[in-house]
Amino acid sequence: MDGANAPKKVMYVTTDEGTYTQFQSDGWEAENLVLEQTWEDIEQMLETERQKVISQQVSPISYYMIKNRMDIAILSSYVTKWQWQVKRHLNPAVFKKLPEKLLSKYATVFDISVEELKNFGQ
Repeated sequence: MDGANAPKKVMYVTTDEGTYTQFQSDGWEAENLVLEQTWEDIEQMLETERQKVISQQVSPISYYMIKNRMDIAILSSYVTKWQWQVKRHLNPAVFKKLPEKLLSKYATVFDISVEELKNFGQ
């Protein structure tokens, strides 16, 4: 498709003054830029979380939760635990004491092995 026949899409953008206004996009350039920036943000969040896991501030569950674009509510539903329990599992000291069966649930949800979960960064 040439530019004249490309589909037009109305998007909302922020002006220099901080207000929202409508913008008619020619094709996908604007969306591709937003997606690229979003992926860069996610990569930065993952690196920050990886450093927190390595420095024992959080458990590997926190890293894999971000990597799989989950939050506490979603993850707790997948592992059939209360949200407060999943929050506790983000604590490295608590994580180290989790039973193999529960670690297996987390690993399955994250599509990794239990060994990868337990030996994060090694």
